[in-house]
Amino acid sequence: MTRKATPPAGSWEVSVADGVGAIDEATWDRLANPDPKRRNPTLRHAFFRALEGSGSISPEAGWLPQHLLAREADGPVRAILPLYLKAHSFGEYVFDQGWAEAYERHGLDYYPKLLSAVPVTPVPGRRFLTGDDGGASLETLATAIRQIVGRQRLSSAHVTFLEEGEADVLSRLGWLLRTGQQFHWPNAGYGDFEAFLGTLASRKRKALRRERREALSPGLSIEWLSGRDITEAHWDAFFAFYTDTGSRKWGAPYLNRTFFSLLGEAMSEDALLVMCRRDGRYVAGALNLIGGDALYGRYWGCIEAHPFLHFEVCYYQAIDFAIHHKLARVEAGAGGDHKLVRGYVPAPTYSAHWIADPRFRHAIDDYLVRERRYVAEESEALGALGPYRRGERS
Repeated sequence: MTRKATPPAGSWEVSVADGVGAIDEATWDRLANPDPKRRNPTLRHAFFRALEGSGSISPEAGWLPQHLLAREADGPVRAILPLYLKAHSFGEYVFDQGWAEAYERHGLDYYPKLLSAVPVTPVPGRRFLTGDDGGASLETLATAIRQIVGRQRLSSAHVTFLEEGEADVLSRLGWLLRTGQQFHWPNAGYGDFEAFLGTLASRKRKALRRERREALSPGLSIEWLSGRDITEAHWDAFFAFYTDTGSRKWGAPYLNRTFFSLLGEAMSEDALLVMCRRDGRYVAGALNLIGGDALYGRYWGCIEAHPFLHFEVCYYQAIDFAIHHKLARVEAGAGGDHKLVRGYVPAPTYSAHWIADPRFRHAIDDYLVRERRYVAEESEALGALGPYRRGERS
């Protein structure tokens, strides 16, 4: 269901959809991925539908969909902003719990807040789905968010893992800019994995070869599965891996079993399961999503511990796949400077934050100025510690 929201300005009209199912799929996908060569599968209508349709992302889980749609007069939808009213900060990977604690110490409510993001998915990409024409529709939606914050007396609104250009626009509109860091592997047009190894310093090259050799030495084998090759039995096995890892890292995994079935039904061609067998049974696996120019590493898990197997299944197999399919990069997800010595290099991430209370806005702005400086210095230092020979890093 959609309902009207207060028009921000001029001839633009903004409405609110209470779920992705209330939005036309073809319209969403056209605005989310106008360039097939840069297609980001996490922005697809089907991905959000799997999240919301499975109940993994729902009001009961603390995510109330409030997706914004912008159009001129009575014309077609020109822009969409995925948006949720959040009752917590879990599943975001841009950590603001310290801000919430500061509000609480002053007797104020930080939650609920507004969040524009791909839920539980720290993949950078467009957040303002505006097709080929960002401009006025982006500013219209940014203004609408601020109006909702004021009208509902919310503490704040946040847009996470957005593109740098979007962050620049929001910064000019008075939003606070926050930077972070991930590790991505750049494909310099390698013919095979050995060609990539040839760009590494000798000691690092030997270490990677040893890791790959030892990872599969106990009778383990790897297979790639995509499209119709992925069955419900594969999802069953993978969910057992995911649940084991999620329970240890977060206490409870964010995604339920139904999510993976819905993903497989609608997006099997975008999915790559890297599965590991021993003695005829699956013991580990990683789920990746295949984009127009990148492979996006998502989830990993195992039910047996083997030295270096995590690095093989998550990082080296992803590199092999990207080389084989001529993808420009592998984005390996949040955190983990252990990726650095395995050829993944620092890549900046961006988020933007609207803080309603001017006192807190000033304090957070001061903090973010210092944090951005620290992130930039750390990124430069880490970049110098990579495994590449001098002058080889892409």
